Amino acid sequence: AMGVHLSFAEQMQVMAVAMLTSKGATGVTGAGFITLAATLGSVRPELLPGMAVLLGIDKFMSECRALTNIVGNGIAAVVISLIEGELDREMMNRAFSGEVVKGLDLQSESSNDLETDPESGSTLESSTTTP
Repeated sequence: AMGVHLSFAEQMQVMAVAMLTSKGATGVTGAGFITLAATLGSVRPELLPGMAVLLGIDKFMSECRALTNIVGNGIAAVVISLIEGELDREMMNRAFSGEVVKGLDLQSESSNDLETDPESGSTLESSTTTP
């Protein structure tokens, strides 16, 4: 849009600086835009006015990045469980089809000795646990 061409070396410099500066930006909404501005400012400052074009669509792009991140984390969990031999394909297919999976214990091992008080809803230590 601005008619500025980056050489291969400049593209690699942008990539290296972006990889270094983006490490803390993943959990902060809008931080990617600031990180991009800082990266362009350090490599080619004359490109900073072009950031105004991106400002209008940054919110939409942020939502797309979050969606991509969630999908990527889900796929990674399935792949890792498949590699480790822990993937229950039948249960996964039942869950994807919307079927209610009965008898599935979602509590972690550390919370097995906890129970909920029916009146207050607070979590209590179970009196039936043995050391």
